[in-house]
Amino acid sequence: MTVHELLRPIDDASHTRDRRRSPPDSACAQGTRVEVVKKLTTWTADDISSADEPHVLWVHGYVGSGKSAISQEVCDTSERQGRPVVSFFFFRNAGERSKIRRLATTLASQMAAAIPETEPFVRVAVKTNPALLRPDEPGMSLQKRMQQLVYGPFKAAVEPGTKVRTPPQWSHATWMQRWIYGPSAEAAQEATTIPALARGPFLIVLDGLDECDDKEEVQELIDGMLTFFSENPFIPLRVFITSRVEEHIQSRLDVPGVRLDNLVDHCSDHDIATFLDVLFEAEKGRNLVIRAYIREHGEWPPAGDRRQLVRHIGGSFIFGSTVFKFIMGSIAQPGSPATPMERLPLALKMNPGLDGLYMQTLTRSQHLPHFLSIISTIALLEVPLPTSGIAELLGIKTYEVVNVLVNLQAIIQVPGTDDIPVTLFHTSLRDFLTTQTRSGPFFAHPRHHVHLFLRCLHCELVHRRRAVGSPTNFIQRRPAAAYALQYSEDHLRRGEHLFESAESDSAIQLCREALKLSPGAPELIQSLARATLRHATHGGTLVDLEEAVSLNREALKIRPLSHPDRPQSLRALGDALWERYHRKGRMADLDEAVFLYREELELQPSHHSNCSQSLNNLGWALWDRYRSTGFSTDIEESISLLRKALKLRPSPHPERSWSLTKLGGALWLRYQCTRAATDLEEAISLHREAIELRPSPHPDRSSSLNELGLALWDRSQRTGTATDLEDAISLHREAVELRPSPHPHRSTSLHNFALALKTRYERTGTKTDIEEAISLYREALELQPSPHSGRSVLLRNLGHTLRDRYQRTGTATDLEEAIFLFREALELEPSPHPDRSTSLNNLDIALWDRYLRTGTLADLEEAISLGREAIELHPCPDRRRPSSLRNLVMSLEGMYEVSPELPYLQEAIPLCEELLASHYPVGHENRLETVNRLISLLRKRFGATQQAEDRTYMERLKVEARQLSTSRSSTT
Repeated sequence: MTVHELLRPIDDASHTRDRRRSPPDSACAQGTRVEVVKKLTTWTADDISSADEPHVLWVHGYVGSGKSAISQEVCDTSERQGRPVVSFFFFRNAGERSKIRRLATTLASQMAAAIPETEPFVRVAVKTNPALLRPDEPGMSLQKRMQQLVYGPFKAAVEPGTKVRTPPQWSHATWMQRWIYGPSAEAAQEATTIPALARGPFLIVLDGLDECDDKEEVQELIDGMLTFFSENPFIPLRVFITSRVEEHIQSRLDVPGVRLDNLVDHCSDHDIATFLDVLFEAEKGRNLVIRAYIREHGEWPPAGDRRQLVRHIGGSFIFGSTVFKFIMGSIAQPGSPATPMERLPLALKMNPGLDGLYMQTLTRSQHLPHFLSIISTIALLEVPLPTSGIAELLGIKTYEVVNVLVNLQAIIQVPGTDDIPVTLFHTSLRDFLTTQTRSGPFFAHPRHHVHLFLRCLHCELVHRRRAVGSPTNFIQRRPAAAYALQYSEDHLRRGEHLFESAESDSAIQLCREALKLSPGAPELIQSLARATLRHATHGGTLVDLEEAVSLNREALKIRPLSHPDRPQSLRALGDALWERYHRKGRMADLDEAVFLYREELELQPSHHSNCSQSLNNLGWALWDRYRSTGFSTDIEESISLLRKALKLRPSPHPERSWSLTKLGGALWLRYQCTRAATDLEEAISLHREAIELRPSPHPDRSSSLNELGLALWDRSQRTGTATDLEDAISLHREAVELRPSPHPHRSTSLHNFALALKTRYERTGTKTDIEEAISLYREALELQPSPHSGRSVLLRNLGHTLRDRYQRTGTATDLEEAIFLFREALELEPSPHPDRSTSLNNLDIALWDRYLRTGTLADLEEAISLGREAIELHPCPDRRRPSSLRNLVMSLEGMYEVSPELPYLQEAIPLCEELLASHYPVGHENRLETVNRLISLLRKRFGATQQAEDRTYMERLKVEARQLSTSRSSTT
């Protein structure tokens, strides 16, 4: 087996790749960048002469400054001059080339070819530790891979002075000894010069390091590299790195041991002018229109226009190249300038920078059929597809794809054949298309992932109907079918919260049809399980949900511990159980979901792109469990996990807004328990940032509006600030407008809006506010018929609002309806539903109100019974226990006044004492009221029993009551 077959490197990641198929297609035009390339290649060729000489050179620059072209030129020059060079050109959204996990094997394979003396040591490393070949091995760090596959073998092959030891008769033990500990004196005498290093050091080129998704592992790579060089200061190895200036890279490379060079310092107008001269001269030789124009009018472009164009381009080679392609565009939109001479003045008026150019170029094809679908697909694909593959995936004709792209060749590389992938001229175009504030009408909406998932399922079904070879044989598939097999789950994951009901139904039908053709196919079972869960969460029945749980259990069974896709199956089953918990209230479901999310996180390497999602899932499940149990360890761990997830999603990460929202929600919940103002303030700050990242009409803007509205409402409750409440009402009103019926989350926005209006009514007494709040609650209830998991919350809150109106107006029908609603909520929450105790309390207090109105003893007896059950469901230290205790104490005291039996007092007094001892410490807003109630209870018992202890106890409590009253008066 060759070392290439052994290591299975990424073949299209090096400088020798076919740049038409594997971007970036960058190279320095003849006569440009001469000085900077000379400077850089001189450094790479110089021998290491001192211990403090940097081995690493970092060249940084802005988008379009020509970093990749210079990397390519450095590699090509090194090869022409006979020096060994290996390289890895990172490229975002290019499959494995946007990851770091196969960097070590790729570099090691190239190194073994460039310096054959290193190959035996590479083989020994793999034989000793086969896990080096498994890129997702959780126990194998990137530093260890680089050390054992690249640095170690190179060090073992060379001595100080570039010597080599390669006698083929060495034993395995001798290989290992010489590799780890260095050469013995005997070996040094046998050493000979390595031919490949005769003309200079070994060079590793890492281009576009900022395009790697794995930011923490990039830092680990740099740390390990610098450590190796500090321990081996004279080793003949240099590393050349290019990237944009990003914090995670700059923080590691802007150090004394690294040489820095800013490419901006080398972007001269002279280079741009030379670059344009080369392009225009080449075009003159083949463009008949230009040649005819020159014969009639003389030089083109005129010298003045050339100088203006150079100044307009401003040193950006990618902008210059793209502007040139725009000028030379061969196919014009009807009514647009048809010749290069007519397009040149437009180019001179373009807004500097790429966004204006992208906008103007895309406009040329905007009117064509399937335009937005094709552009969104190219932006959101996991790996590039050829035009035929894009057409097959979208279910359209290849010529329709080409028809759209042919006008866009200034920004998209359109190959001349149907089998070469369509690629972006620069990754900044993908950033543009996936950022709504920049791209506007050309925004690649995340919902397009749903469409791509459904199309993947369709291609999968068509392939299986053809029954060509093995259904899972990647090679036997057409491009779209091969893509569907490998990446359909990625599109499902990215779009799973954006499915509409009809789309879930279509996904289920396609999966079932494909499973009939291929029973037991793991990838189809997984897709069906996820699609069924989406259907169940969008208005499906409990039967649908039970099927989703069952299918996800089946999918997990066929993905054992060693299966690379087990984390996805763990997450899917956790999601299904979590949803069932919200429907049925079974704590066992939530506990199992937490367990599954933990295993998912443990199996997910920290550098994996899904790690942040795994942290979010576990953090949010713990948040939910805290809501039910009140265990502080859950909310603390939740916040810690969500902070880690947010750190992994720095701006402009497309899912940063989600992490901001989740962490803000967890801090807000902790505030509910601790009342720590810092938590609430941080939550508000996080939600404000999330809203900024979700400008209208972002599909998740309404969610952020709701979250910030709730937090501001809470702050208004704490501080009494009217502006916070008004802002909350404004935010909720906008959220309702952004969620017109039949939006699946309209009821949530209606609910929150009603809550804010009800609060303003309580402060101002404005009748229109409570009337509107009741109307909003009624609409929300209609949108969540039984057995919707959110119906009981709406029933309770509408009941509260009607009870409030009853207390203002005395209208008995409001109280009767409130009691009816509270009873329905209680029926929807059978034990052990986590919210049952809340409904018990609500019905308890409403029955107390009716008892006060009518004197019906049965209402009071039922209130006491409900209160006792609520307390049993709320053992200490549950945060909801105090309200249950208060209600029961009030009902027991009321019953004693009707039927003066001592057991009622004997039951009420310890409950009141518990409130003071465990829940309402000195300083709590409810302590004075509770002290006075305990005094009232003791007075009644003293009147019945004449126990002196009660009199003494009352006198002590009266002293405290006077102190609390005085303190409250002084602070008012």
